[in-house]
Amino acid sequence: MPFNNLSQKDIDALINIAGAHYVHTTSEELSRCASDETEDLHYLPEVVVQPRTAEEVSAIMKHCNDQHISVTPRGAGTGLSGGALPVMGGVVLDMKRFNEVLKVDKRNFQVTTEPGVITQVLQELLQKEGLFYPPDPASKGSCFIGGNVSENSGGPRAVKYGVVKDYVLNLEMVLPSGEIIWTGANVLKNATGYNLTQLMVGSEGTLGVITKIVLRLIPAVRHDLLLLVPFRSAIEACEAVNAIFLAGFTPSALEFMEREAIEWSMKYTQSAGVSLPTDIQAHLLIEVDGNNMDELYKEAAAIGEIVGKYDTDEVLFADSHEQKQMLWALRRKVGEAVKSNSIYKEEDTVVPRAELPELLTVIKQLGAEYGFRSVCYGHAGDGNLHVNIVKGDMNDDDWNNKLSEGIRKLFTEVVRMGGTISGEHGIGLVQKNYMDIAFGTAQLRLMKDIKKVFDPNGILNPGKMF
Repeated sequence: MPFNNLSQKDIDALINIAGAHYVHTTSEELSRCASDETEDLHYLPEVVVQPRTAEEVSAIMKHCNDQHISVTPRGAGTGLSGGALPVMGGVVLDMKRFNEVLKVDKRNFQVTTEPGVITQVLQELLQKEGLFYPPDPASKGSCFIGGNVSENSGGPRAVKYGVVKDYVLNLEMVLPSGEIIWTGANVLKNATGYNLTQLMVGSEGTLGVITKIVLRLIPAVRHDLLLLVPFRSAIEACEAVNAIFLAGFTPSALEFMEREAIEWSMKYTQSAGVSLPTDIQAHLLIEVDGNNMDELYKEAAAIGEIVGKYDTDEVLFADSHEQKQMLWALRRKVGEAVKSNSIYKEEDTVVPRAELPELLTVIKQLGAEYGFRSVCYGHAGDGNLHVNIVKGDMNDDDWNNKLSEGIRKLFTEVVRMGGTISGEHGIGLVQKNYMDIAFGTAQLRLMKDIKKVFDPNGILNPGKMF
């Protein structure tokens, strides 16, 4: 059943709910909400609404559900799978006014926050209280915590501390019908009924609109050390990842960057802080953290001995805060650097960690077969490799048609290795045609049936995932 276009009566109803100042139909606002960080996609909504309370969200959802108008929730617009794109037009529900940290509960190591709080802002506020919220996606300086929950984001420190799902205790959410519910309880253990909280985490805004988030926290960690290890073979760099864990170490971050990834990032950030000899093909960025510096130095030295068994150049120990910041900036800016160089597609593959060398080999073989270049980087400690496919010299026909065959073959190989087609970026719009590779008919039917239970009219973030 097609969605209805908004009438002036609908606009007036939205103004009555949110106020005229927070209902936008100007070309500037519509264009702002027509894209995110996914490739160069652009879908104009009919109206952008910026509610401030769960009750306003409820009234908006109830009206749109009754009138069969599509609604697309939007956070900071930093997504990489098109999850916040209004592909059916309709209403964009812009959550940026939900920007308050409501309660820091030090006694219980919890925080209650609204979804429009920037992740890094939340982390820094908690750090001042001696508390730690570890998940730290590359866009943490601009992304919203609500978007992180919707995508089950990870980031570099997921290897030691886990991803967003490991910290969400409870959610206030508005159903497509307009009902406001809490999904669970503010407790560390909960065996009461189905786990609606974890169902919402990673649901990509398709089941409900999150309006409050309760997160568990851990004590702040006082110290960290950072190593940058250059390898003459990218495959050996991947092999070294598992060797570190097999030796009994769990770094707080273990990142992989191909030569071009760090080269392009250095150019993009105008940084010359890393030596890049012509024979170096990849780097591992390794962080260890804890509260005892002597133990950290021993751990870093032991890891240095492990990687030293491979064909490496001199290991760089970051010995100042500024040097650490520089290295992390290079890693976090790789995606933006690749995007600035060429039209690109980013795939978010994840395999069991020991399969990383095979995954990298397959990627390069498929590149040769289908004529594409790839720049790979990612959270090697999790087996999560971001594959940036750059258009470069590919003609438009191959880019638009032949490339999808290569991506399908890549995902088929990933699943064969025991992995799946997205580790942290989500399915959204751009990956939905590959879901049949990861799931059979029965699983997809169950997921679609869950969607129908929550959203029988299909108005919430339509056109995504399936």
